[in-house]
Amino acid sequence: MPIEIVLPALASDMDSATVAVWHKQEGDAVVAGEVIADIETDKATLELEVPSSGVLGKILVSAESGEVDVGTVIGLLLSQGESAESIESIAGEQSGQSQATSVDPEVTNATKSTVEKDYDIVVVGGGPSGYVTAIRATQLGMKTALIEREHLGGICLNWGCIPTKALLRSAEVYEQFKQAENYGLSVDHVGFDLAKIVARSRGIAKELNGGVRHLLKKNKVKLYEGNAQLVGGGRLKVEEEAAVTDISASHIILATGARARNLPGLEADGKLVWTYKEAMTPDVMPKSILVMGAGAIGVEFASFYNSLGADVTVVEVLSQIIPVEDPEIAALATKSFTRQGIKIMTQTMVKELRKDSDKVTVVLKQNGERSEITVDRVISAVGVVGNHENLGLEATQVEVDRSHVVVNEWSETSEPGVYAIGDLTGPPCLAHKASHEGIICVEKIAGEEGVHPLDKSAIPGCTFSRPQVASVGLTEPAAKEQGYDVRVGRFPFQGNGKAIAMGETEGLIKTVFDKATGELLGAHMIGAEVTEMIQGFSIAQTLESTEQELMQTVFAHPTLSEMMHEAVLDAYHKVIHF
Repeated sequence: MPIEIVLPALASDMDSATVAVWHKQEGDAVVAGEVIADIETDKATLELEVPSSGVLGKILVSAESGEVDVGTVIGLLLSQGESAESIESIAGEQSGQSQATSVDPEVTNATKSTVEKDYDIVVVGGGPSGYVTAIRATQLGMKTALIEREHLGGICLNWGCIPTKALLRSAEVYEQFKQAENYGLSVDHVGFDLAKIVARSRGIAKELNGGVRHLLKKNKVKLYEGNAQLVGGGRLKVEEEAAVTDISASHIILATGARARNLPGLEADGKLVWTYKEAMTPDVMPKSILVMGAGAIGVEFASFYNSLGADVTVVEVLSQIIPVEDPEIAALATKSFTRQGIKIMTQTMVKELRKDSDKVTVVLKQNGERSEITVDRVISAVGVVGNHENLGLEATQVEVDRSHVVVNEWSETSEPGVYAIGDLTGPPCLAHKASHEGIICVEKIAGEEGVHPLDKSAIPGCTFSRPQVASVGLTEPAAKEQGYDVRVGRFPFQGNGKAIAMGETEGLIKTVFDKATGELLGAHMIGAEVTEMIQGFSIAQTLESTEQELMQTVFAHPTLSEMMHEAVLDAYHKVIHF
């Protein structure tokens, strides 16, 4: 049966085009993914790739014959050995028709074809962006497959968000035991078993990994466990342990995530210089650790190891720790960490790592002066790079910039029918951002109403250190740099009854408003459980709440969330309890 070559929507606003040039003649052999024609719109000339290998049996729309609609069958492709006679009836039906097989161009910018695909959606990568996207796609009625080469749940579930929180929870409980006397309790012989702490963390990761597998099965997502590579024309080669499978999809979504960055000359070796993986599974407790990088990952590991008794030094090349946070909050975090015994060195570069059998001497440069510190282990937490290699992108029009795939606001790449989401596309590298991005992507593909691009300025960020840090929106300096005349509110934990009862009086809630409109521009927090409270301000931003609406909201008493209310009141000189 001949395969129809259909005019696809090669751009998001394309609904018709002209066949400018045919690069093959009738009877010529073609290979899947080969450019067979140039398609011309009023804005650009685009390349059309043949969907599969075979012989060009019939050209139905000749070059320069005028505009035809997206979805028009412009040619017929024969399989090798197939008789040309099989195309005569189809060609006759198409003769004289310029708008056959028309498809609504608003549904998607990906290739439209009457040629049957194995799947509507194939997602490459089973992390928070990938598996959530696949599940939502099936909910929307699309036949969906997911390809994962290693662990369902990705880095977040297996080596990041969840297992690190399990480690930090153990450290938090240990700290509470040490403070038991302050609560009228007696606890003798407070200690910890590092192997059991690690085992608990790994057990939780394993449990959730199985949970993702169950969710995919429940939602009828076909799972391939292996490596995927794009081969052109909406096709992928999947290399599983026991077989190699070729599959096709109308839409391919890349969700391959990111991995730890290695700095030249300062590479992790898994023994003395750790990435997050080794830092999460230590076989012995180091007496001293230096953390390179004071972002969320670095600060969380610093808190964990400090709580368990290690001598911790944190080195950051920028002027403040947790660089994305409001400087006032970062300064309070620095003060708290220093009081706990963590040594903070900002505006400091690691120049060299000299390794001995079981020690590392770190050469530092700060304010033009060099110094050295010898520690048991070094943790490298200097950012991530996108996993863009070995995906077959070189055979596509997909653009890669500094390891991250370039996309538009709908997660579309430069290759029609290929999308990218999550950490692969760059910062902010957050699981919740990645998941939401994927949902928007498939809802847009499905033609759902009311879909909006992701507003990255309203994505909350959380650092689960001791004390916790959380924020959403603009920092005070960023708001001023953007030209806003701001009102700033603050409320300390020491003014809140619930915080006092908990014994958690260290912390601050800060709000930033536009003085002209009352718009909440940003909210910034440090203290106990702020990672749970930040969502209140996130919802306020999404709903475009004003200061009046927030001030008129009733907050339950006694709760930590009352401080959010007071921080709004303070911005308008109406604070009650401080």
